[in-house]
Amino acid sequence: MENRPVGTRQARELLRVAFGPSVVALVIIAAVTLLQLLIANSDMTGAFGAIASMWLGVHQVPISIGGRELGVMPLLPVLAMVWGTARTTAAATSPNGSWFVTRWVVASALGGPLLIAAIALAVIHDAASVLTELQTPSALRAFGGVLAVHAIGATLGVVSRVGRRTVRQSFLPNWLPEAFRAAAAGVLALTGLSGLVTAGSLVVHWSTMHELFGITDSAFGQLSLTVLSLLYLPNVVVGTAAVAVGSSANIGLATFSSFTVLGGDVPAVPILAAMPTPPLGPVWVALLIVGAASAVAVGQQVARRRAPLIDAVGKLVVASAAAALTMALLAEAGGGRLGNFGAVGVDQTTFGPAVFLWCVAIGGLTVVMSGGIARRPRPVRVAEPEPAPELESEADGDSDPDTAPIMDADTGPIMEPAVEATAEAAQAESAPPPAPPLSSHTVPDDIEHDPEEHFITDGDATRGATADEPRRPAD
Repeated sequence: MENRPVGTRQARELLRVAFGPSVVALVIIAAVTLLQLLIANSDMTGAFGAIASMWLGVHQVPISIGGRELGVMPLLPVLAMVWGTARTTAAATSPNGSWFVTRWVVASALGGPLLIAAIALAVIHDAASVLTELQTPSALRAFGGVLAVHAIGATLGVVSRVGRRTVRQSFLPNWLPEAFRAAAAGVLALTGLSGLVTAGSLVVHWSTMHELFGITDSAFGQLSLTVLSLLYLPNVVVGTAAVAVGSSANIGLATFSSFTVLGGDVPAVPILAAMPTPPLGPVWVALLIVGAASAVAVGQQVARRRAPLIDAVGKLVVASAAAALTMALLAEAGGGRLGNFGAVGVDQTTFGPAVFLWCVAIGGLTVVMSGGIARRPRPVRVAEPEPAPELESEADGDSDPDTAPIMDADTGPIMEPAVEATAEAAQAESAPPPAPPLSSHTVPDDIEHDPEEHFITDGDATRGATADEPRRPAD
């Protein structure tokens, strides 16, 4: 485990975590603001105040201009900020690193943006003295929004690196990462299918969208409307998801659901052409299929690994609750007050519970049908072997240690000493004696010869007989 103090490399990573995403956002906002001012032939008075206000707006801080509050901020920039924070935090977090270094990483991810937020508030307050229409936002609301956005991003980044290790070392259940994976699959399925429905609705209401683009004749104005529509696209997708699960979305007095539509004034933003217009046709009721399909995705992820009934129910409930909480947070971030139009958002009293119920009901049915519940095997009773009666009787009846058989624990008697000794003695008596070994001078018995052939007489010696001549026997 890495417990060494933070060195030069760690300090560089902490600086990147603290100021990387925020500085990138500031650069992009400054470029867009200056481009707008140059195209409008306006002076640079209040440019820094506008940049600071837009940076706080990325963190869902309402902007007040001329007494009108713009509380409905686009979701795309804040999602990009959360992703950037999570990415830099995960890059600076080691899976086997010490908790001391991990705490420093999280503190850097929160401390840097809070410092920039304090500077932005000071810049806006200074610019408000020149531009009377610009109002300084609430400091508590500003710090709270910045802290919430970067805390979510830092948590996601750290959990992605040390989440499994934390689960293994704590009392948390082992299936917790699988539950969060199922929740992510459900959220992605719900938002993705809602995005397809939004695109299809835009095609159906193409004429309305064309009229909204026609409010300006300049190419730069139409480009600005296109960029604004893309920034607010996640907001519309969340509203479509609310309609898909049986809840409702509203823009001021205009209310939209799968069962009814109440008309009203809507802002002249081309992306809002996807909203249904009264009278509502029966095709919008089929939008509930999107909610059912997202619940099926949750159930399939829960059933990927079979588990006992209690664990499967726990995974399903935790995944459903996480998915409902995520969608509720997105709806809260994508809503707010929009000047004279009033409140914009979804019905939070029914949206989160509806997502939870869809995931639990349809997801639970999917788990059962997919075989995600493992049945515990029934215990098998093994019969105990009965002792051999003949071995016990022989062992009990033989009390002589010399004649008693030697018993083995596994195979029974292995030797009978007395009987075996008697058999060996009888075999030894009946066996013939061993033949003496042959020496080098021993002549085999099968060769016949006469001993007199080896005698030499005096006459033979004087006669000069040689060894080559045949020897005659003596007289």
